[in-house]
Amino acid sequence: MAKRKIVKIDEEKCTGCGLCIPNCAEGALQIINGKARLVSDKFCDGLGACLGHCPEDAITIIEREAEEFDEKAVELHLHIKNEPKAESPYCPSSKPIQFKVQDQSIKLTHDQSSVSLLSNWPVQLKLVPTKAPYLNDADLLICADCVPFSYPNFHEAFLKGRIVVVGCPKLDNIQFYRDKLIEILKENPIKSLTITYMEVPCCFGIVRTTEDAIIESGREITLRKVKIGIRGEIKQDEKNSKYFQTIS
Repeated sequence: MAKRKIVKIDEEKCTGCGLCIPNCAEGALQIINGKARLVSDKFCDGLGACLGHCPEDAITIIEREAEEFDEKAVELHLHIKNEPKAESPYCPSSKPIQFKVQDQSIKLTHDQSSVSLLSNWPVQLKLVPTKAPYLNDADLLICADCVPFSYPNFHEAFLKGRIVVVGCPKLDNIQFYRDKLIEILKENPIKSLTITYMEVPCCFGIVRTTEDAIIESGREITLRKVKIGIRGEIKQDEKNSKYFQTIS
């Protein structure tokens, strides 16, 4: 093996946000055990297209002994990676259901003060069909899955009147999220988008992924971004009229 330029990832700095993944055209990077990692030396061309997309500056270009970049291996790798897959993992209870909150005639128990304001099922982004009937003309809430545990008034403040999809940008496949959100936005007349995410750095990946999906979909959609602190306070609430104004 000869010395050549290749990417290096500082695992101490990497938060696993996944923002580098869609920007590696060769598919050389993946999130593994919560960190970005180089899948194979031969998939990396050493040009560093992923560098500017890491908010933690965890990716650098170094020179070391490595396998030569192999275009044919990359083509095969990308073909396998992009082969059509089932839309979602099998789950017997993932049939899309929409219900009216006011129709929930639930008798409260002694430890309940209110009923759930959830109006759709399933909620996991992995499981939600891209053409679920409740996505039609929806006010869509994209929620990092730690938010409902941190923000005490989540149902009233964010869930009420919205269709929700939930995911973790650190532990799940961020490229899958991006592709699925693009499909959802292209296939459904979404009225507005709200993103609730945690203040921790890795959680910002769900914001960037959603913004990228809106651009790729070609839609002009009202977007609100709400950052929640780990102690449950609202750290930042960006309310914008149209998405393309939010990235200027």
